[in-house]
Amino acid sequence: MATTTFTVAEQKAQDRRTRRKEAKRNVWAYVFVAPFFFLYSVFGLFPLVYGMWLSLHQWDGISKMKWVGLLNYVKLFTVDDVWWKAIYNTIWLFAGATVPQLLFALILAFIINSGYIRFKDFFRAAYFMPFVASAVAVGILFSSLFGLQYGMFNYFLSFLGIEKIDWLGSALWLKPSIVMVTIWQWTGYSMIIFLAGLQSINPELYEAARVDGADTSDVFWKITMPLMRPVILFQVVTSIIGAMQNFDIPVMLAGGTQSSAPGGTDHAGLTAMMQLYWSAFKYNTGSKSGFGYASAMSFILFFMIVTFSYLYNRANGRNLTED
Repeated sequence: MATTTFTVAEQKAQDRRTRRKEAKRNVWAYVFVAPFFFLYSVFGLFPLVYGMWLSLHQWDGISKMKWVGLLNYVKLFTVDDVWWKAIYNTIWLFAGATVPQLLFALILAFIINSGYIRFKDFFRAAYFMPFVASAVAVGILFSSLFGLQYGMFNYFLSFLGIEKIDWLGSALWLKPSIVMVTIWQWTGYSMIIFLAGLQSINPELYEAARVDGADTSDVFWKITMPLMRPVILFQVVTSIIGAMQNFDIPVMLAGGTQSSAPGGTDHAGLTAMMQLYWSAFKYNTGSKSGFGYASAMSFILFFMIVTFSYLYNRANGRNLTED
């Protein structure tokens, strides 16, 4: 039987002809996929690249850009105390609001998913309803409830003989006020995600465990929690992203965008996104403001989000490997 031997040049030519045939065969697939890549390039990739380029300039949005290199980043890391106060507040609010919110949501999901609760559809809708409400409307509502003179919270405290608390005007109480509102608004959303994860678990696994003599705690720790870990991972990562970009509720409770003191008293409610907004649109003149300076803030915030998400993801992956 005769065999055919190709030289290196002939083999490369054959590979090129094969690739051209494959490209012609898939040309319509490329045509249908092209609109996505075009839109992503215009509205996703270009703003990202331009934002990085902008962070290396000083620009007020009107006059000519001035190249400053890494000076914006140097200022953020060395001389801008307000920015680091905003970062501290953002992490504080994440720890104070997101962690309890996820815990409450998980507990509620387990309770509603149990066989002892009636009217489950009603409770799902009731807990999810705050998430549907506009953040601006929620901020206005709770600004009234937290009012010093006529707020409902202080009205109830008066029955207990407790003096009125300046919830929104005090640096001590502003962050706890934001935490309470955030927990109220987002617990229902996280609960729905956890509830969907619980309902996706095959009931036959529970039946088999009970036949083998497993008690309730064994079923919970050996079946439910391992199967819920991907859902919990997803919700924790998205919550980290949302918490680090927290803007609407803090800005409404701290006086709105027209406030002369961003973040309220002593910048107690100032988050990273609020400081970014103020630097870009409110105080857009000066060496520590403008669109270039705000772009540098956004990329520092981006790398912080990626770092937090990566560390949690890696820790969760290590736990899965150990199990």
